[in-house]
Amino acid sequence: MVKIILANGKDHSLRRFHPWVFSGAIKKITGDLKEGDVVEVYSAQNEFLGIGHYQIGSIAVRIFSFTPVVPDYTFWTGKLLAAYRFREQLNLTNHTATNCYRLLFAEGDGMPGFIIDYYNGTAVFQMHSIGMYLIRDVFVKALIEIMGDKLKAVFDKSEETIPKQSSVKAVNGYLYKRDEALPVNTIVVENNNKFYIDWEGGQKTGFFLDQRDNRELLGQYSKDKVVLNTFCYTGGFSVYAANEGAKQVHSTDISKKAIDLTDRNIELNAITNHQSFAVDTFEFLKHRENTYDIIVLDPPAFAKHHNVKHNAIMGYKRLNYEAIKQIKSGGLLFTFSCSQVVDKNTFNSTIMAAAIEAGRNVRIFHHLSQPADHCINIFHPEGEYLKGLVVHVE
Repeated sequence: MVKIILANGKDHSLRRFHPWVFSGAIKKITGDLKEGDVVEVYSAQNEFLGIGHYQIGSIAVRIFSFTPVVPDYTFWTGKLLAAYRFREQLNLTNHTATNCYRLLFAEGDGMPGFIIDYYNGTAVFQMHSIGMYLIRDVFVKALIEIMGDKLKAVFDKSEETIPKQSSVKAVNGYLYKRDEALPVNTIVVENNNKFYIDWEGGQKTGFFLDQRDNRELLGQYSKDKVVLNTFCYTGGFSVYAANEGAKQVHSTDISKKAIDLTDRNIELNAITNHQSFAVDTFEFLKHRENTYDIIVLDPPAFAKHHNVKHNAIMGYKRLNYEAIKQIKSGGLLFTFSCSQVVDKNTFNSTIMAAAIEAGRNVRIFHHLSQPADHCINIFHPEGEYLKGLVVHVE
């Protein structure tokens, strides 16, 4: 196995069990190395630190074990089984009201760069790690062994997440179907709300499972309220609000494809008090003063890299300013950021700045995050990417 030796003083994060080795920390590589290889990482004093997958890029090694192991089929099956057992503890694997959840969450489950979302029988793989991608057939076999009849299909959607400059070219497609003659079921239920899922052509793996608990919370406040759901994508918040007794629900998204999917989900749930708009949310908000009791702001990541962090913060401020300015007195704003580089404190400060500019008094009802199936490894705080607030606007 290839050995990677770190420069002196570059081992502190690994000793604290953080699973990333950055390229700038590497002093020496012994042996022939290619992308996706399993490597052992050592300190400058030749102390074993961990074992992981190598690839070209800023994150050069993703550690999957801090003890010496043989990463064979038994090892990987044990990792996946531990992740599945964790979801059993969360009461997600046999829940009659919810049949979709995140089965594996990368660093949170000790398998960096690998995500599995489960949709009513179909497991959707998405990999950022070339090493994980190269052994995807091992994971399919292990998952069949663990889940049995609960697994009807496995779809790999790593084409958009494996780096384009890599020598390994990912192609989306089915890795497994229990019965090739049967169509794959694309309808799921989440807290008894029904949704179509497009894992083949939709964003990410097809649905934003990380908002499950927050959608349920919105439902608790929605009865007899007029609700606006912006950046709606599949209309998740809209469906919850309407099914919990909202007086009227509006959904906006600049993507006509997203609006079409929202409308399909509205029809699937037999909702009649809903209207959707394929418009720019910023412009839409400017002309809706005193219209809504509840506004949901769930934009896509405004910043994926630190070099655009300032622009992202200004975007969040502008968006929240418009919502705080326009919402009814006594209204509730559900506001989120999924930008990993914008931390919780920065996000909260941005909402405060928007409230100051809007000249309205704002109080915090709830601090929001991702649900427990999007588990956060305490040694890897970057895994806590979703942050949100519910604020009351006087």
